[in-house]
Amino acid sequence: MLIVSGQEGYPARCALLMGGFDGLHLGHGALLRRARETGLPVGVMSVLGGKAGGELFTRTERRTLFARAGIDFCVEFDFSDDFRNTPPEEFLHALFARVGAAALFCGEDFRFGRGAAGDTRLLMRLAPCPVTVLPPVLEGGEKISTSRIKALVAASEMCAANALLLCPYFAEGRVEHGRHVGGPVLGFPTLNLSVPPEKVLPADGVYAGRAETPAGSYPAIVNFGARPTFGVTEKKIEAYLDGFSGDLYGADVRIFPERFLRPVMKFAGADALRAQLERDKEALFHVL
Repeated sequence: MLIVSGQEGYPARCALLMGGFDGLHLGHGALLRRARETGLPVGVMSVLGGKAGGELFTRTERRTLFARAGIDFCVEFDFSDDFRNTPPEEFLHALFARVGAAALFCGEDFRFGRGAAGDTRLLMRLAPCPVTVLPPVLEGGEKISTSRIKALVAASEMCAANALLLCPYFAEGRVEHGRHVGGPVLGFPTLNLSVPPEKVLPADGVYAGRAETPAGSYPAIVNFGARPTFGVTEKKIEAYLDGFSGDLYGADVRIFPERFLRPVMKFAGADALRAQLERDKEALFHVL
């Protein structure tokens, strides 16, 4: 997938999905299906930053999602002061000077430009090509939106959140050196990831899920938050990968938390924690 950023362009005739695209949910899927019907290369906009409550997916994660969805190119915008203050007419003029849009697709609530003053009527008036505007996709009588999904993730409602996404929620990061107590002390070797502060994470807790690694995909017990048994208050992602043995330090890994198992707890010591991890491991294969 081609990344178009800065002053770069995509001059070829294409279909472009208009929006911020913090990931891909079922509403976005409707736009994507219509765009593919054109037979043109399909691109998507991606606005990074400026979102209340943080971002569902980071820049790197979005690129992964878009590529997996078969999108041909992504036009990235950072939510800088210049971007935020650009008048809607000027934004469109600059965009269409860079991208050879032959068909545009957006939701009826699409807004753009300074003060979100631009709307679909302005887009249809200034666009150099046909504009297809689709109504919201509903689930349970409620609009599917990124803000709705973020609220579900923050509330540990992973199954409900994933049901609204084209690809399940995940967190991606590079494996770091941790405290080296998981394997030698507990018999449960783990990997540790840090994530950017703007990333929306599930509520602190232990989750059943899976991990995608360069060595393959594995069922995983995942801890989001602190590690109070050993007095560690720093919040990271720590995951035990069942069936994996080896070294992943420095590797890029994706963690998919799928079901909440229990809250983070402080145990009396290593033996009590080890016993709980054995129960977590047993629960892992009952809920996945």
